[in-house]
Amino acid sequence: MRKTMTGLVAGVGLIWACGTSAQAQELTIFWAEWDPANYLQELANEYEAETGVKVTVETTPWADFQTKAFTEFNAKGSAYDLVVGDSQWIGAASEAGHYVDLTDFFTKHNLTQVMAPATVKYYAEYPANSKKYWSIPAEGDAVGWSYRKDWFEDPKEMEAFKAKYAYDLAPPKTWAEMRDIAEFFHRPDQKRYGIAIYTDNSYDGLVMGVENAIFSFGGELGDYQNYKVDGIINSEKNVKALELYRELYGFTPPGWAKSFFVENNQAITENLAAMSMNYFAFFPALVNEASNPNAKVTGFFANPAGPNGEQFAALGGQGISIISYSKNQEEAMKFLEWFIKDETQKRWAELGGYTASAKVLESPEFQNATPYNKAFYETMFKVKDFWATPEYAELLIQMNQRIYPFVTAGQGTAKEALDALAADWNATFKKYGRNK
Repeated sequence: MRKTMTGLVAGVGLIWACGTSAQAQELTIFWAEWDPANYLQELANEYEAETGVKVTVETTPWADFQTKAFTEFNAKGSAYDLVVGDSQWIGAASEAGHYVDLTDFFTKHNLTQVMAPATVKYYAEYPANSKKYWSIPAEGDAVGWSYRKDWFEDPKEMEAFKAKYAYDLAPPKTWAEMRDIAEFFHRPDQKRYGIAIYTDNSYDGLVMGVENAIFSFGGELGDYQNYKVDGIINSEKNVKALELYRELYGFTPPGWAKSFFVENNQAITENLAAMSMNYFAFFPALVNEASNPNAKVTGFFANPAGPNGEQFAALGGQGISIISYSKNQEEAMKFLEWFIKDETQKRWAELGGYTASAKVLESPEFQNATPYNKAFYETMFKVKDFWATPEYAELLIQMNQRIYPFVTAGQGTAKEALDALAADWNATFKKYGRNK
Protein backbone atom coordinates (compact mmCIF):
# COMPACT_ATOMS: atom_id res chain seq x y z
CA MET A 1 0.00 0.00 0.00
CA ARG A 2 1.55 3.23 -1.07
CA LYS A 3 1.99 6.37 0.95
CA THR A 4 2.69 9.87 -0.32
CA MET A 5 6.04 11.38 0.58
CA THR A 6 7.31 14.94 0.93
CA GLY A 7 10.37 16.80 2.12
CA LEU A 8 13.02 15.05 0.03
CA VAL A 9 16.59 16.04 0.84
CA ALA A 10 19.50 14.74 -1.15
CA GLY A 11 22.00 12.58 0.67
CA VAL A 12 25.15 10.72 -0.15
CA GLY A 13 24.89 7.02 -1.10
CA LEU A 14 27.05 4.57 0.79
CA ILE A 15 27.95 1.04 -0.14
CA TRP A 16 26.81 -1.56 2.34
CA ALA A 17 30.25 -2.41 3.58
CA CYS A 18 30.86 1.06 4.98
CA GLY A 19 30.13 1.73 8.62
CA THR A 20 29.24 -1.86 9.42
CA SER A 21 29.60 -3.61 12.73
CA ALA A 22 30.32 -7.33 12.74
CA GLN A 23 29.59 -7.37 16.47
CA ALA A 24 26.01 -6.13 16.18
CA GLN A 25 23.59 -8.23 18.21
CA GLU A 26 20.49 -6.13 17.60
CA LEU A 27 18.67 -4.89 14.53
CA THR A 28 15.71 -2.54 14.20
CA ILE A 29 13.29 -2.78 11.27
CA PHE A 30 10.90 0.13 10.71
CA TRP A 31 7.45 -0.47 9.24
CA ALA A 32 3.87 0.76 9.45
CA GLU A 33 1.51 -0.43 12.15
CA TRP A 34 -0.59 -3.27 10.73
CA ASP A 35 -0.93 -7.05 10.96
CA PRO A 36 1.92 -7.92 8.54
CA ALA A 37 4.34 -6.05 10.82
CA ASN A 38 3.22 -8.28 13.67
CA TYR A 39 3.83 -11.35 11.51
CA LEU A 40 7.31 -10.06 10.69
CA GLN A 41 8.05 -9.69 14.39
CA GLU A 42 7.07 -13.33 14.89
CA LEU A 43 9.40 -14.30 12.07
CA ALA A 44 12.18 -12.14 13.53
CA ASN A 45 11.78 -13.87 16.89
CA GLU A 46 12.58 -17.14 15.14
CA TYR A 47 15.69 -15.53 13.64
CA GLU A 48 16.76 -14.50 17.14
CA ALA A 49 16.26 -18.07 18.38
CA GLU A 50 18.51 -19.33 15.58
CA THR A 51 21.23 -16.68 15.67
CA GLY A 52 21.07 -14.84 18.99
CA VAL A 53 20.58 -11.54 17.14
CA LYS A 54 17.58 -9.64 18.48
CA VAL A 55 15.43 -8.06 15.79
CA THR A 56 12.80 -5.49 16.75
CA VAL A 57 10.10 -4.44 14.29
CA GLU A 58 9.29 -0.86 15.29
CA THR A 59 6.00 0.44 13.96
CA THR A 60 4.13 3.70 13.63
CA PRO A 61 0.62 4.42 12.28
CA TRP A 62 0.32 4.49 8.50
CA ALA A 63 -0.52 8.20 8.59
CA ASP A 64 2.88 8.95 10.12
CA PHE A 65 4.98 6.28 8.43
CA GLN A 66 6.49 8.17 5.50
CA THR A 67 6.98 11.37 7.49
CA LYS A 68 8.79 9.63 10.33
CA ALA A 69 10.88 7.50 7.98
CA PHE A 70 12.07 10.34 5.77
CA THR A 71 12.68 12.65 8.71
CA GLU A 72 15.15 10.06 10.00
CA PHE A 73 16.61 9.46 6.52
CA ASN A 74 17.09 13.16 5.81
CA ALA A 75 18.84 13.58 9.17
CA LYS A 76 21.10 10.64 8.24
CA GLY A 77 20.00 9.03 11.47
CA SER A 78 20.84 5.49 12.51
CA ALA A 79 17.73 4.68 14.56
CA TYR A 80 16.70 2.04 12.02
CA ASP A 81 18.78 -0.57 10.26
CA LEU A 82 16.20 -1.69 7.75
CA VAL A 83 12.87 -0.34 6.53
CA VAL A 84 9.96 -2.05 4.82
CA GLY A 85 9.34 0.95 2.60
CA ASP A 86 6.54 1.57 0.16
CA SER A 87 7.10 0.76 -3.50
CA GLN A 88 6.90 4.45 -4.44
CA TRP A 89 9.74 5.39 -2.11
CA ILE A 90 12.39 3.58 -4.10
CA GLY A 91 13.19 6.42 -6.51
CA ALA A 92 13.39 9.08 -3.84
CA ALA A 93 15.27 6.92 -1.33
CA SER A 94 17.82 5.60 -3.81
CA GLU A 95 18.53 8.94 -5.51
CA ALA A 96 18.99 10.63 -2.14
CA GLY A 97 21.36 7.93 -0.93
CA HIS A 98 19.12 6.63 1.84
CA TYR A 99 19.10 3.00 0.64
CA VAL A 100 22.05 0.64 0.26
CA ASP A 101 22.63 -0.66 -3.27
CA LEU A 102 21.63 -4.35 -3.25
CA THR A 103 22.48 -5.12 -6.88
CA ASP A 104 25.35 -7.46 -5.98
CA PHE A 105 23.11 -9.20 -3.44
CA PHE A 106 20.46 -9.72 -6.14
CA THR A 107 23.02 -11.20 -8.51
CA LYS A 108 24.60 -13.46 -5.89
CA HIS A 109 21.26 -14.97 -4.90
CA ASN A 110 19.66 -14.88 -8.37
CA LEU A 111 16.68 -13.00 -6.96
CA THR A 112 15.39 -11.92 -10.35
CA GLN A 113 14.46 -15.58 -10.79
CA VAL A 114 13.58 -16.39 -7.18
CA MET A 115 11.02 -13.62 -6.69
CA ALA A 116 7.90 -13.04 -8.79
CA PRO A 117 9.06 -10.87 -11.72
CA ALA A 118 6.62 -8.02 -11.12
CA THR A 119 7.70 -7.69 -7.48
CA VAL A 120 11.33 -7.36 -8.58
CA LYS A 121 10.40 -4.73 -11.15
CA TYR A 122 8.31 -2.58 -8.84
CA TYR A 123 9.64 -3.20 -5.32
CA ALA A 124 13.35 -3.51 -6.06
CA GLU A 125 14.56 -2.02 -9.36
CA TYR A 126 15.24 1.66 -10.00
CA PRO A 127 15.51 3.29 -12.46
CA ALA A 128 13.22 1.20 -14.64
CA ASN A 129 15.08 -1.49 -16.61
CA SER A 130 18.40 -0.43 -15.07
CA LYS A 131 19.14 -3.76 -13.31
CA LYS A 132 19.96 -1.73 -10.21
CA TYR A 133 18.25 -3.04 -7.07
CA TRP A 134 17.57 -1.35 -3.74
CA SER A 135 15.06 -3.54 -1.90
CA ILE A 136 14.20 -7.20 -1.42
CA PRO A 137 10.53 -7.94 -2.21
CA ALA A 138 9.03 -8.51 1.22
CA GLU A 139 5.28 -7.95 1.56
CA GLY A 140 3.54 -8.63 -1.70
CA ASP A 141 0.16 -7.00 -2.12
CA ALA A 142 -2.23 -5.95 -4.83
CA VAL A 143 -5.87 -5.15 -5.36
CA GLY A 144 -8.35 -8.02 -5.62
CA TRP A 145 -12.07 -8.48 -5.02
CA SER A 146 -14.39 -10.06 -2.48
CA TYR A 147 -18.00 -10.98 -3.20
CA ARG A 148 -21.11 -12.36 -1.55
CA LYS A 149 -21.30 -16.01 -2.60
CA ASP A 150 -24.78 -16.40 -1.11
CA TRP A 151 -26.13 -13.61 -3.32
CA PHE A 152 -24.44 -15.00 -6.41
CA GLU A 153 -25.53 -18.59 -5.76
CA ASP A 154 -29.17 -17.89 -4.91
CA PRO A 155 -31.17 -19.88 -7.52
CA LYS A 156 -33.72 -17.09 -8.00
CA GLU A 157 -30.96 -14.52 -8.54
CA MET A 158 -29.17 -16.82 -10.97
CA GLU A 159 -32.36 -17.34 -12.96
CA ALA A 160 -33.18 -13.63 -13.07
CA PHE A 161 -29.65 -12.68 -14.06
CA LYS A 162 -29.51 -15.16 -16.93
CA ALA A 163 -32.88 -14.00 -18.18
CA LYS A 164 -31.65 -10.40 -18.28
CA TYR A 165 -28.05 -10.78 -19.48
CA ALA A 166 -28.10 -14.15 -21.31
CA TYR A 167 -25.16 -15.69 -19.43
CA ASP A 168 -24.66 -17.36 -16.06
CA LEU A 169 -24.19 -15.38 -12.87
CA ALA A 170 -20.68 -16.06 -11.53
CA PRO A 171 -17.65 -14.09 -10.37
CA PRO A 172 -16.85 -11.79 -13.30
CA LYS A 173 -14.13 -12.73 -15.74
CA THR A 174 -14.24 -9.33 -17.46
CA TRP A 175 -14.90 -5.74 -16.49
CA ALA A 176 -17.98 -5.80 -18.74
CA GLU A 177 -19.39 -8.69 -16.71
CA MET A 178 -18.55 -6.86 -13.49
CA ARG A 179 -20.50 -3.86 -14.73
CA ASP A 180 -23.54 -6.08 -15.49
CA ILE A 181 -23.39 -7.75 -12.08
CA ALA A 182 -23.06 -4.40 -10.31
CA GLU A 183 -26.11 -3.12 -12.17
CA PHE A 184 -28.08 -6.30 -11.43
CA PHE A 185 -27.53 -6.21 -7.67
CA HIS A 186 -27.95 -2.44 -7.32
CA ARG A 187 -31.25 -2.14 -5.44
CA PRO A 188 -31.31 1.06 -3.38
CA ASP A 189 -34.90 0.42 -2.29
CA GLN A 190 -33.66 -2.75 -0.56
CA LYS A 191 -30.49 -1.04 0.74
CA ARG A 192 -28.52 -3.46 -1.36
CA TYR A 193 -25.94 -2.11 -3.81
CA GLY A 194 -23.91 -3.45 -6.68
CA ILE A 195 -20.29 -2.73 -5.94
CA ALA A 196 -17.79 -0.97 -3.65
CA ILE A 197 -14.77 0.69 -5.28
CA TYR A 198 -12.00 3.00 -4.12
CA THR A 199 -12.88 6.67 -4.31
CA ASP A 200 -10.77 8.39 -1.61
CA ASN A 201 -8.84 11.21 -3.29
CA SER A 202 -6.90 12.35 -0.23
CA TYR A 203 -4.55 9.44 -0.67
CA ASP A 204 -3.81 6.88 -3.39
CA GLY A 205 -7.11 5.00 -3.09
CA LEU A 206 -8.89 6.44 -6.11
CA VAL A 207 -5.75 6.24 -8.24
CA MET A 208 -5.22 2.60 -7.27
CA GLY A 209 -8.83 1.84 -8.13
CA VAL A 210 -8.68 3.50 -11.54
CA GLU A 211 -5.33 1.82 -12.27
CA ASN A 212 -7.08 -1.56 -12.05
CA ALA A 213 -9.30 -0.54 -14.94
CA ILE A 214 -6.59 1.24 -16.94
CA PHE A 215 -4.09 -1.62 -16.81
CA SER A 216 -6.73 -4.24 -17.67
CA PHE A 217 -7.97 -2.17 -20.58
CA GLY A 218 -4.46 -2.37 -22.00
CA GLY A 219 -3.54 1.14 -20.98
CA GLU A 220 -0.49 2.57 -19.22
CA LEU A 221 0.22 5.66 -17.15
CA GLY A 222 3.20 6.63 -19.29
CA ASP A 223 6.62 5.63 -20.55
CA TYR A 224 8.41 5.25 -17.20
CA GLN A 225 11.87 5.15 -18.76
CA ASN A 226 11.56 8.27 -20.91
CA TYR A 227 8.94 10.19 -18.90
CA LYS A 228 6.55 10.43 -21.85
CA VAL A 229 2.81 10.73 -21.19
CA ASP A 230 1.19 12.30 -24.27
CA GLY A 231 -1.05 9.78 -26.01
CA ILE A 232 -0.44 7.29 -23.19
CA ILE A 233 -2.19 8.52 -20.04
CA ASN A 234 -4.85 10.11 -22.27
CA SER A 235 -5.13 7.20 -24.72
CA GLU A 236 -8.47 5.93 -25.98
CA LYS A 237 -8.01 2.78 -23.87
CA ASN A 238 -7.60 4.86 -20.73
CA VAL A 239 -10.58 7.02 -21.61
CA LYS A 240 -12.78 3.93 -21.89
CA ALA A 241 -11.39 2.54 -18.64
CA LEU A 242 -12.11 5.77 -16.77
CA GLU A 243 -15.61 5.94 -18.25
CA LEU A 244 -16.37 2.44 -16.99
CA TYR A 245 -15.00 3.26 -13.54
CA ARG A 246 -17.33 6.26 -13.45
CA GLU A 247 -20.22 3.98 -14.45
CA LEU A 248 -19.37 1.54 -11.63
CA TYR A 249 -19.44 4.44 -9.18
CA GLY A 250 -23.13 4.79 -10.01
CA PHE A 251 -23.72 1.35 -8.47
CA THR A 252 -21.97 2.05 -5.14
CA PRO A 253 -23.71 2.58 -1.79
CA PRO A 254 -24.75 6.13 -0.90
CA GLY A 255 -22.02 8.38 0.50
CA TRP A 256 -19.27 6.42 -1.26
CA ALA A 257 -17.28 9.42 -2.53
CA LYS A 258 -14.48 9.16 0.06
CA SER A 259 -14.10 5.42 0.50
CA PHE A 260 -10.98 3.30 0.89
CA PHE A 261 -10.00 -0.04 2.45
CA VAL A 262 -11.99 0.28 5.70
CA GLU A 263 -15.25 1.14 3.99
CA ASN A 264 -14.77 -1.47 1.28
CA ASN A 265 -14.46 -4.25 3.84
CA GLN A 266 -17.55 -2.87 5.57
CA ALA A 267 -19.42 -3.17 2.30
CA ILE A 268 -19.16 -6.94 2.74
CA THR A 269 -19.47 -7.20 6.52
CA GLU A 270 -22.50 -4.89 6.65
CA ASN A 271 -24.41 -6.45 3.74
CA LEU A 272 -24.09 -3.41 1.52
CA ALA A 273 -22.57 -4.60 -1.75
CA ALA A 274 -22.37 -7.68 -3.93
CA MET A 275 -18.67 -7.08 -4.75
CA SER A 276 -15.92 -5.05 -3.16
CA MET A 277 -12.45 -3.94 -4.25
CA ASN A 278 -9.64 -4.10 -1.70
CA TYR A 279 -6.01 -4.93 -1.04
CA PHE A 280 -5.40 -8.61 -0.36
CA ALA A 281 -3.75 -7.56 2.91
CA PHE A 282 -7.21 -6.71 4.27
CA PHE A 283 -8.90 -9.96 3.25
CA PRO A 284 -7.95 -11.94 6.40
CA ALA A 285 -10.58 -9.93 8.28
CA LEU A 286 -13.20 -11.12 5.80
CA VAL A 287 -12.60 -14.82 6.50
CA ASN A 288 -12.67 -14.26 10.26
CA GLU A 289 -16.16 -14.79 11.69
CA ALA A 290 -15.33 -12.48 14.58
CA SER A 291 -14.89 -9.53 12.21
CA ASN A 292 -17.17 -10.63 9.36
CA PRO A 293 -20.54 -12.21 10.15
CA ASN A 294 -20.69 -13.17 6.47
CA ALA A 295 -17.31 -14.94 6.50
CA LYS A 296 -18.74 -18.31 5.44
CA VAL A 297 -20.44 -16.81 2.40
CA THR A 298 -17.63 -14.45 1.29
CA GLY A 299 -15.64 -15.40 -1.80
CA PHE A 300 -12.74 -13.82 -3.65
CA PHE A 301 -11.59 -13.29 -7.23
CA ALA A 302 -8.71 -11.65 -9.07
CA ASN A 303 -9.09 -8.39 -10.97
CA PRO A 304 -11.00 -9.21 -14.19
CA ALA A 305 -9.77 -8.84 -17.75
CA GLY A 306 -10.43 -5.89 -20.00
CA PRO A 307 -12.13 -5.88 -23.42
CA ASN A 308 -9.08 -7.28 -25.25
CA GLY A 309 -8.15 -9.93 -22.70
CA GLU A 310 -5.44 -8.02 -20.80
CA GLN A 311 -5.62 -8.76 -17.09
CA PHE A 312 -3.55 -6.75 -14.64
CA ALA A 313 -4.00 -5.26 -11.18
CA ALA A 314 -2.70 -2.27 -9.26
CA LEU A 315 0.26 -3.15 -7.07
CA GLY A 316 0.50 -2.52 -3.35
CA GLY A 317 3.09 -3.95 -0.98
CA GLN A 318 6.63 -3.18 0.05
CA GLY A 319 10.26 -4.19 -0.24
CA ILE A 320 12.73 -4.33 2.63
CA SER A 321 15.84 -2.15 2.34
CA ILE A 322 19.00 -1.57 4.33
CA ILE A 323 19.35 2.04 5.40
CA SER A 324 22.70 3.51 4.39
CA TYR A 325 23.16 5.32 7.72
CA SER A 326 22.83 2.12 9.77
CA LYS A 327 25.85 1.09 11.83
CA ASN A 328 24.78 -2.55 11.50
CA GLN A 329 24.75 -3.06 7.75
CA GLU A 330 26.71 -6.31 7.84
CA GLU A 331 24.27 -7.85 10.30
CA ALA A 332 21.35 -6.48 8.29
CA MET A 333 22.73 -8.20 5.20
CA LYS A 334 22.86 -11.48 7.11
CA PHE A 335 19.22 -11.05 8.06
CA LEU A 336 18.27 -10.55 4.42
CA GLU A 337 20.20 -13.67 3.45
CA TRP A 338 18.12 -15.60 5.96
CA PHE A 339 14.89 -13.88 4.93
CA ILE A 340 15.15 -14.91 1.26
CA LYS A 341 15.69 -18.64 1.97
CA ASP A 342 12.93 -20.89 0.64
CA GLU A 343 12.13 -22.23 4.10
CA THR A 344 11.95 -18.71 5.55
CA GLN A 345 9.66 -17.50 2.78
CA LYS A 346 7.43 -20.52 3.34
CA ARG A 347 7.31 -19.74 7.04
CA TRP A 348 6.62 -16.06 6.28
CA ALA A 349 3.57 -17.14 4.27
CA GLU A 350 2.42 -19.51 7.03
CA LEU A 351 2.51 -16.68 9.56
CA GLY A 352 0.35 -14.49 7.32
CA GLY A 353 2.92 -12.50 5.39
CA TYR A 354 2.40 -12.15 1.65
CA THR A 355 5.51 -13.75 0.22
CA ALA A 356 6.90 -12.63 -3.13
CA SER A 357 8.72 -15.95 -3.63
CA ALA A 358 7.65 -17.43 -6.95
CA LYS A 359 8.26 -20.96 -5.65
CA VAL A 360 6.04 -20.49 -2.61
CA LEU A 361 3.34 -18.64 -4.55
CA GLU A 362 3.16 -21.44 -7.11
CA SER A 363 2.87 -24.21 -4.52
CA PRO A 364 -0.52 -25.91 -4.03
CA GLU A 365 0.07 -25.67 -0.28
CA PHE A 366 0.11 -21.87 -0.45
CA GLN A 367 -2.73 -21.53 -2.94
CA ASN A 368 -5.06 -23.70 -0.87
CA ALA A 369 -4.16 -22.20 2.52
CA THR A 370 -6.90 -19.52 2.43
CA PRO A 371 -9.95 -18.76 0.26
CA TYR A 372 -8.08 -15.82 -1.31
CA ASN A 373 -4.53 -17.16 -1.79
CA LYS A 374 -5.30 -18.56 -5.24
CA ALA A 375 -6.49 -15.14 -6.42
CA PHE A 376 -3.44 -13.55 -4.80
CA TYR A 377 -1.11 -15.94 -6.64
CA GLU A 378 -2.80 -15.19 -9.95
CA THR A 379 -2.57 -11.47 -9.30
CA MET A 380 1.07 -11.18 -8.21
CA PHE A 381 2.31 -12.29 -11.62
CA LYS A 382 0.32 -9.58 -13.41
CA VAL A 383 0.61 -6.38 -11.42
CA LYS A 384 1.67 -2.89 -12.45
CA ASP A 385 2.50 0.17 -10.39
CA PHE A 386 2.40 3.94 -10.29
CA TRP A 387 5.37 6.20 -11.06
CA ALA A 388 8.35 5.56 -8.74
CA THR A 389 10.15 8.82 -9.48
CA PRO A 390 11.09 11.09 -6.53
CA GLU A 391 8.33 13.51 -7.48
CA TYR A 392 5.66 10.78 -7.48
CA ALA A 393 3.71 12.52 -4.69
CA GLU A 394 3.06 15.51 -6.96
CA LEU A 395 2.01 13.21 -9.80
CA LEU A 396 -0.39 11.42 -7.47
CA ILE A 397 -1.98 14.64 -6.26
CA GLN A 398 -2.43 15.84 -9.84
CA MET A 399 -4.11 12.59 -10.90
CA ASN A 400 -6.50 12.78 -7.96
CA GLN A 401 -7.37 16.39 -8.75
CA ARG A 402 -8.16 15.61 -12.38
CA ILE A 403 -10.10 12.35 -12.17
CA TYR A 404 -12.02 12.75 -8.89
CA PRO A 405 -14.54 15.35 -10.16
CA PHE A 406 -15.33 13.17 -13.16
CA VAL A 407 -15.64 9.85 -11.29
CA THR A 408 -17.72 11.08 -8.36
CA ALA A 409 -19.65 14.00 -9.87
CA GLY A 410 -19.59 13.47 -13.62
CA GLN A 411 -17.91 16.81 -14.21
CA GLY A 412 -16.57 17.11 -17.75
CA THR A 413 -15.56 14.04 -19.73
CA ALA A 414 -13.01 11.30 -19.18
CA LYS A 415 -11.05 12.59 -22.18
CA GLU A 416 -10.94 16.12 -20.80
CA ALA A 417 -9.78 14.88 -17.40
CA LEU A 418 -6.97 12.77 -18.87
CA ASP A 419 -5.88 15.44 -21.34
CA ALA A 420 -5.55 17.87 -18.45
CA LEU A 421 -3.64 15.28 -16.46
CA ALA A 422 -1.20 14.76 -19.32
CA ALA A 423 -0.53 18.51 -19.34
CA ASP A 424 0.00 18.49 -15.56
CA TRP A 425 2.45 15.61 -15.70
CA ASN A 426 4.37 17.10 -18.61
CA ALA A 427 4.79 20.31 -16.63
CA THR A 428 5.96 18.40 -13.54
CA PHE A 429 8.51 16.37 -15.47
CA LYS A 430 9.73 19.52 -17.20
CA LYS A 431 10.13 21.23 -13.82
CA TYR A 432 12.38 18.41 -12.61
CA GLY A 433 14.25 18.07 -15.90
CA ARG A 434 12.97 14.57 -16.57
CA ASN A 435 11.60 14.83 -20.10
CA LYS A 436 14.15 16.99 -21.86
